[in-house]
Amino acid sequence: MADLPEIRWQKSSLCNTNSCVEVAFLGSYVAMRDAKDQAKTPLYFTEAEWSAFIDGARNGEFNFALRPAETG
Repeated sequence: MADLPEIRWQKSSLCNTNSCVEVAFLGSYVAMRDAKDQAKTPLYFTEAEWSAFIDGARNGEFNFALRPAETG
C-alpha cells in the first residue's frame, strides 16, 4: 500500500510513552505501525485478520504470564 500521509493514526489511551503501536482504519484494512519509528513501513491487515487478533487479545491468547511453560 502506498504511503498515505492523510490517514489518522491512533494509539491506546493507556499508552503514556512512545513504546506503543499506532493503528489507522483504512476502509477494509487496518494499518499498524511503531509509534517511536514512524518511518518504518506499517503492517496491513484485513478486517478478518484484525478481528481475529482483537478476539485473541480479549481472550488472553497473548498473555504470556498465563501460558504454560514450554519444554523441550
